[in-house]
Amino acid sequence: MQLRSLHGYRVVVAALSVAFAAGCGGAAGNSSSTAVIPGVSALAAPEVQVGHKIRHVVIIVQENRTLDNLFHDFPGADTADYGKDSKGDVVRLKPESLTKPMDLDHRHVAFVTEYDQGKMDGFDLVHSRCKMRHAGGCRPGDLHAYGFTPEKEVEPYWALAKAYTLADHAFQTNQGPSFPAHQYLVSGTSKTFDNSPFWAAENPRGNHVGPSGGCDSEPGTHVTVIDSEGVESGGVFPCFARISLMDRITGAGLTWRYYQAHLGPGLWNAPDAIRNLRYGEGYRTDVVSPPKRVLDDVADGKLANVVWVTPTTRASDHSGETDGSGPSWVASIVNAIGESRYWNSTAIFITWDDWGGWFDHIAPRKINAYELGFRVPLIVVSPYAKHHYVSHVRYEFGSILKFTEKAFGLMPLETTDVRSNDLSDCFDFSLPPSRFKRISAPLGRDYFLSQPVSNDDPDDDW
Repeated sequence: MQLRSLHGYRVVVAALSVAFAAGCGGAAGNSSSTAVIPGVSALAAPEVQVGHKIRHVVIIVQENRTLDNLFHDFPGADTADYGKDSKGDVVRLKPESLTKPMDLDHRHVAFVTEYDQGKMDGFDLVHSRCKMRHAGGCRPGDLHAYGFTPEKEVEPYWALAKAYTLADHAFQTNQGPSFPAHQYLVSGTSKTFDNSPFWAAENPRGNHVGPSGGCDSEPGTHVTVIDSEGVESGGVFPCFARISLMDRITGAGLTWRYYQAHLGPGLWNAPDAIRNLRYGEGYRTDVVSPPKRVLDDVADGKLANVVWVTPTTRASDHSGETDGSGPSWVASIVNAIGESRYWNSTAIFITWDDWGGWFDHIAPRKINAYELGFRVPLIVVSPYAKHHYVSHVRYEFGSILKFTEKAFGLMPLETTDVRSNDLSDCFDFSLPPSRFKRISAPLGRDYFLSQPVSNDDPDDDW
């Protein structure tokens, strides 16, 4: 198996004093981290010395890609040319269009199959569906997962990763699809309530047509749960009594906004599934639809302290659903912020909610029956982000939450944020803020502002 690899994680405990002295992770080109032991909080990791420099955190969430799929052969990153299948045969990764009309299974059972106890050889066994309404059809075979997106189709992503920092060992925290993944991105967990023994494990289901997920779901909707032994069973209504980062932000007198394609139930509508947010006083102002409104809010000087931006289905990168506009959509947000008064005080994190069934060659560390999942890309954009840098430190969704907590002096959520590395290695706050250079993209701000409002969701995002 021929792998272009920077193997393993750089665990350099002895270099912590250097990291402190250099200000947030040391000089560019050096990677430092403490080991994270399953089930145990992180050892004393280098602190994020943000001071008063970061006053805005923007979390852009795209859909369903692995690092090997989206950044194949990226300079300096740990990527692979080949994988293995369940028969032990070597399979060469093939280029597959971003708009390929194929949706791969990415339920928890698909993770277990592909992971195969760490052997990472079950990607030929997962189900896939061809969505023939898209032009081009699908090629036959059982190797659809062994694909990568050609660089030319995602050039804005590569431009951002080359100009700033790409984290090549960032993992989806959960081992399942979008609905629980988006819960992790606001709460650091998908537990059904604080300290619950059960995680929401899958996407909600019900005897109805239309979007589901959240407190506005139709009666009879349920989401399967998983316990600490890895047993999936039963189901609960997808409306949870659980803490979120929004609670900490509001409690500190700061502001937040969550941009989503439509209001009401939806797989990507994370606040709608947390009871105190859905029925709280700020729901009508803090949950914003459609997501293109973030472009106007930046231009109008209304950027909140912490922002989540989720896409429309067409701009989502979701296999079998996207029209290929996702890279331009993300670039339009970054350009809007970069060319605004907010640039010098902002950290932007661009990530993907789950792996979408696609191949990745790095086995995630098993922390418990539902964590960690496969690698997903993470791009860090900021005037203080290291330039032309690949961070090999292990991160997960809790790392984004932990950085935000430290940036604003918030109390930890005491979920996966506690054990997560805090993204220190991606920044150098000892330097003055860098000037922003516009990211070139096929489609710009005006295109997205002109798009009609859409209530489309992925068919069921299985």
